[in-house]
Order: sequence, then C-alpha cells, then structure tokens
Amino acid sequence: MRPLPGPLLAITDHHACPYGLGVMVDALLDGGCRWIWFRDTDLASDERRRLGGDLLARVRARGGHLTIGRDAALAAALGADGVHLPGGTGPAEIEAARRILPANALVGVSSHGPTDLARAREGAADYATLSPVFESVSKPGYGPALGAAGLAEACRLGMPIVALGGITPATAPLCRRAGAAAVAAMGGLMRAPDPAGAARDLVAAWKRA
Repeated sequence: MRPLPGPLLAITDHHACPYGLGVMVDALLDGGCRWIWFRDTDLASDERRRLGGDLLARVRARGGHLTIGRDAALAAALGADGVHLPGGTGPAEIEAARRILPANALVGVSSHGPTDLARAREGAADYATLSPVFESVSKPGYGPALGAAGLAEACRLGMPIVALGGITPATAPLCRRAGAAAVAAMGGLMRAPDPAGAARDLVAAWKRA
C-alpha cells in the first residue's frame, strides 16, 4: 500500500465555495492540508480539465497531492497524484486506472458499507473513504451514521480507511482512535468562513488524539 499524503483529505465543491476553488485550495494549504480531492464532476469537461490543471499547480507548489474524482483518464492527462473512484468500483476498474496512472499514484474508492469495502480491498485499492461515519449535512441519504464502533469494525478489514461524514475537531480524534488512516471533509471546509483555520483545527485535533 502506498502511504497517504496526510491526515486530512479536503474534498472540493464549487457550489459551496463563495470565492473560487483556487482561492479555497490556497487557504486549505495555508491551514496545513496537503491532500486535495478535486471532486466537482458536474463541470463541463474542458472547464474541469482547465481547473484541474490550475489546482494541481497550486497544490504541487506547496508540496501537496491532488486526487481527481472519478476520471482516471483526466488524472493521467494532468499528471495528478491519484484518482478517487465511485462506490461499487470493482477490481477490474481499479486495475484499469492503475494501468494509465503513474506508478506512485493513489487509487481510492468511495464506500458506504462492507460490500463496497470488500470490492475495494479485492482490487487492492490504496484506501477507501467510508461514510457516513457521523451525521453529515453535505451527504445525507447514504444510510444511518456508522459511528466510531462501525468505523473501528471496518478498519479491522486491513486496508487504510479515510473517515468521511460529520468530521469536526471533536470527531476527528474519535476516528483516529478507531483506527482510521485519515479523515475527509467537504462542507465543513468549503462553507467555513475561515477555511485555513478550519483545516488547521482538524489537523491539530487529529494530532492530539
């Protein structure tokens, strides 16, 4: 398994960001986040490619890592640091992404329960996000929150788990103690009045656990 870039994975959402993703990513980097997931799959392909290239340059300039959501071909074209594939992705799709990405690129998969996790593990994904761990405003509708106990059970499967859903400075330490390899956040960062401060608080809370 390849090492993860840090304890905090920040997920972009241009709909929630009032002043542009470039400015937002700079602020998150200022706050100590070094791993950005460029999600925003609803953008037109040309716009997504242009914005992805801009974000990659910003992230790389600060020693960070950029993961592209869903589109392995775009990740390969940009020379990004990895791709994050949707829930239900199986071994064949994971292997196909690996074939076109650089050797050191991360391949992650979204999961919402044991079936998704089993498929990600079978395909030797580098990590899986698991959600919702706690109640989430950004991503409702994925079933009841798993809680720290459900997260701990998932972590015993033996692959790196990135906890997602309801991640705050209060819940991040619970995730680390449950065995998570990192935490991920979207709305709590994208809607924060001070995104640099919000990122800094999450990283600090993780380190205190």
